[in-house]
Amino acid sequence: MDSRIATIARYTLLEALRTRLAVLVLVMLVVLLAASYFVLSISIIEGTRFQAGFYAAGARFACVFTIGLYVLVSVTREFDDKGFDVLLALDLPRSHYVLGKLGGFLGIVSLIALAAALPLALVAPPVAALQWMLSLAFELAVVGALALFCVLTFSQVTLAASFILAFYVLARSLTAIRLMSATPIASTDTLVYEMARLLTDGLALVIPAFDGWTRTAWLVNEAAPWPSLLQIAGEGALYVALLAAAAMFDFYRKNF
Repeated sequence: MDSRIATIARYTLLEALRTRLAVLVLVMLVVLLAASYFVLSISIIEGTRFQAGFYAAGARFACVFTIGLYVLVSVTREFDDKGFDVLLALDLPRSHYVLGKLGGFLGIVSLIALAAALPLALVAPPVAALQWMLSLAFELAVVGALALFCVLTFSQVTLAASFILAFYVLARSLTAIRLMSATPIASTDTLVYEMARLLTDGLALVIPAFDGWTRTAWLVNEAAPWPSLLQIAGEGALYVALLAAAAMFDFYRKNF
């Protein structure tokens, strides 16, 4: 790795510590853990399963929300403070900047996934908790890369955040939408139905099926087969690479 890319990645990690992101994540996970013990206390049967399921679902959404918002705020603040202008004055290639920021964010999401999975080791099988952590890390990596692409492409943070939210909700529900479009209640001979079916099939080719990633069922039922984890890892790496390439392509087109 180029030393300049490594330096940007290192300072991105240090920035997360200075902005107390670690404290925010810790407080968030402690609150969820405390809430999971409340769920355990009111459960009549299989309390541990309910506790693990509640914590895992809440931690997954909270971590996705946190990393997406943090990437947007971090890069936007750097632009507003003219930090990127200083980097351009040093004759730094824009690709190095994108890769450095992405490397730093990937390090952050790995630490967040580890912190989120540690409490699960107390209430779920260790193998299942490990699989959940690895899958969450790849899921957060995709969200972080998408957030970096959006903040470099769109001029408004609100628009970028809305796009990330829409992408994630669609990725979580696209499989269900495809199942509903494949077995509709009404007639299937209409042009609108055919267009909707083709649209959902097309989206499925470019959007990851997050409903199969970081599944709570791994913790409360049985661990996932390792080949499925390898598939998630491959898909996650591919989406991160594609989003990084798209971010660099659009970033080079901008005039600063």
